[in-house]
Amino acid sequence: MQSISPVAEAAQTGTSLEGQIAALGPWFHNLHLRGIQTAPAHFLGDYPQIKYEHFSHALPEDLTGKSVLDIGCNAGFYSLEMKRRGADRVLGIDSDEHYLAQARFAADVLGLDVQFEPMSVWQIASLRERFDLVIFMGVLYHLRHPLLALDLIHEHVARDLLLFQSMLRGSDEVATIEPDYDFHQRLHFDEPDYPKLHFIEHRYSHDETNWWVPNRACAEAMLRSSGFTIESQLEDEVYLCRWSEVEIPPDGPHCVYPARGTEAA
Repeated sequence: MQSISPVAEAAQTGTSLEGQIAALGPWFHNLHLRGIQTAPAHFLGDYPQIKYEHFSHALPEDLTGKSVLDIGCNAGFYSLEMKRRGADRVLGIDSDEHYLAQARFAADVLGLDVQFEPMSVWQIASLRERFDLVIFMGVLYHLRHPLLALDLIHEHVARDLLLFQSMLRGSDEVATIEPDYDFHQRLHFDEPDYPKLHFIEHRYSHDETNWWVPNRACAEAMLRSSGFTIESQLEDEVYLCRWSEVEIPPDGPHCVYPARGTEAA
């Protein structure tokens, strides 16, 4: 049976588009769907549009022939924006079916061909595909193993650009780090501009899914360590990075992955 668009369904059933949007709530992304906002009372304002406006100019205006992976896509704001820029293939993934339902609904309303699938960052090796642009916005601090997530992105799905954002707390300054320190040198660990990753045992901002929050020095160091060269800092917490080769360290690869080209036993 062929599905019909939300607009057509509203016309057939008498259910208003506004009613359909409300039924899918609550929304974290304030999308603009045919003149109706999905989260007009958002505590961050017109989010994520208000944030996107600060760095949208730095992204390729024409994505024709390019592929995009949006990890932790939520209701699909960035996926939809990249499709508007002409990307041939846009895949948004999220582990929350509620957000995926919102994203699929928004794509239908806007008439945009975007694929949304249930998947966490820990499963991306199964895609067996690299993308020209990977979006990893607002996810890192929700993960118990954030550096592994960056390593997996680098190893499996990033081909060129990474658009990265994380909540940052602590010092905005970035220390100049020596390549090595003597075992008895300790004072640098107490400096506020030394890379630090703050662990949240319980909750932060009433959210039990906030686990680790880096300071600026730590976020930048983690990106470099995972093999992403920082091209520019687009906004207070947003970076545009480029994939680069990483040497396998003496203790082995940064992450473990299934053998390429074979099925798991």
